[in-house]
Amino acid sequence: MYKQSIEDPSTFWGNIASQFYWKRKWDTSKPICSYNFDIRQGPVSIEWFKGGYTNICYNALDKHVNEGRGDNVAILWEGNQVGQELRLTYRDVLKKTCQLANYLRKRGVKKGDRVCIYMPMVPELPIAMLACARIGAIHSVVFGGFSAESLAGRILDCKSDVLLSCSAVQRGNKALNLKAIVDEALMLCKQKENFTPGTCLIYDNANAVPRSKVNWVAGRDLWWQDEVRSCSTEAPVEWMEAEDPLFLLYTSGSTGKPKGVLHTVGGYMVYAATTFKYVFDYQPGDVFWCTADCGWITGHTYICYGPMLNGATQVVFEGVPMYPSPSRWWEIIEKYKVSIFYTAPTAIRSLEALGDKHVIKHDRSSLRLLGTVGEAINAKAWLWYHRVVGEGRCPIVDTWWQTETGGIMITPLPGAWCLKPGSATLPFFGVEPVVLDQEGKPQDGPCAGYLCIKGAWPGMARTLYGDHQRFAETYFTTWPGYYVTGDGCQREANGYITLTGRVDDVVNVSGHRISIGEVESALTSHKSCAETAAVAFDHDVKGQGIYAFVTLVEGVSPTEKLKDEIKAAVRREVSCLGKHCAFRRIFVSLGQQGIFLLRLTIEGL
Repeated sequence: MYKQSIEDPSTFWGNIASQFYWKRKWDTSKPICSYNFDIRQGPVSIEWFKGGYTNICYNALDKHVNEGRGDNVAILWEGNQVGQELRLTYRDVLKKTCQLANYLRKRGVKKGDRVCIYMPMVPELPIAMLACARIGAIHSVVFGGFSAESLAGRILDCKSDVLLSCSAVQRGNKALNLKAIVDEALMLCKQKENFTPGTCLIYDNANAVPRSKVNWVAGRDLWWQDEVRSCSTEAPVEWMEAEDPLFLLYTSGSTGKPKGVLHTVGGYMVYAATTFKYVFDYQPGDVFWCTADCGWITGHTYICYGPMLNGATQVVFEGVPMYPSPSRWWEIIEKYKVSIFYTAPTAIRSLEALGDKHVIKHDRSSLRLLGTVGEAINAKAWLWYHRVVGEGRCPIVDTWWQTETGGIMITPLPGAWCLKPGSATLPFFGVEPVVLDQEGKPQDGPCAGYLCIKGAWPGMARTLYGDHQRFAETYFTTWPGYYVTGDGCQREANGYITLTGRVDDVVNVSGHRISIGEVESALTSHKSCAETAAVAFDHDVKGQGIYAFVTLVEGVSPTEKLKDEIKAAVRREVSCLGKHCAFRRIFVSLGQQGIFLLRLTIEGL
């Protein structure tokens, strides 16, 4: 399959795309994809399924209902508080989506308009995304933990006329007043550019705060439940050309201004569905759980779209892993008989630090596949995840991808080839990774260097909203002809790829470029280290040095012997340091989780 996806992408992706509903098929007389990654040959461009018309909401909802799967459970929602739960079938989700789509149309929202969504993980968040997609509006989801300043910046950049938000959210034992943040953000929009959305639809989350305590602006603010429930449960579909915009998702930029990454309908739909199907080996009867938030790309592709395009049943969780106890995740897995579990290495390391007891007291026999996302996972955490959470029997798909890629790019396929702790292994269908040296030349065989992608894949971003020049400069200028990921990697003789971190996330100590990711991985290789974070600091003599923050495993106390062991681990693991590494000063500060600080500097060679 991989060979065909590279050598004959028109047949490979055409066959897969044909499994979805298209109002009008793409032009089959031409290649299924056209692209230019070489800025010397003209503007950067990517097109897939050009001339085809479809709708991702129709394929995620209507198709299942029309084919007799409407009563299948789509969402198993678990609230922040134990006992808060809701089950929604595909028919339920379709009705709610149509109601909101009709309301947005009533407010004047049409194809191409931008709708900003600032909500917690209530079911209405993915429903809002699907409603926008149904009518051709471009959704821009902002993570519900972002500040008023961040929200205002994203509203202003895309000039969103409608804001969908929530009164408040309960995270653990703390209530966060989202509406107050919305009010501040809209005030900033007014002050900065004299612009504010005309409609602000607020979901009444009574579990977090009563209506009486929510500030209200008459004429602008409207209660979701009051406005939407009277709308029809049937709504016509806006048929979208494959390259019409689907959504914006803002990601951090090196200049400080967030980048509005834009994905389009056809290619993203096909890639999201295909990666979900094969990477997670989803089968009828499985219960999938991705612990991400829809404010990030993982929540877009592997909560809202990928699972629903495959008719999957999934858990959607509003809360946090440590509330009301560190057993919460494992309780949910036991309760809903979760079979596929997808989470972040940071969460894994945090839970590992608390010991095995919170995990093993719950039944995890339903699990058959585990996954990781968001960052590289170190081998020690991988092994704990496999041994304790997966009881030594569940494969782990260690996935590498980005907001810009739209879906998983490098990953094991469960059962297809051997796993290696800490390695993302091999590329997904249609993905051609290359490893460039510092001169931008492709390397063969085992090597280390800059991870780039040769050739286009369906799910990739098409541009940055309103700034195509920045898109070209950010991803295609450094080495024309390639998509530049910004990540470094190591490739083994068998082709396995291990990510080493951002190539711009390095420190230069006495003329030696040292990867922050390598230092962190070396620190966490010690059995007593649960989590680490290394950062650079200015040094008068050497240019830069390294600070490392280390969280110890629960029950372990910091000692001089332990410090010496951790130093030795860094010297041993980070090849460019070796015996020349000296920890010149060590500061100890004990917090609730036994955090201590190491200041590392490197002796000149």
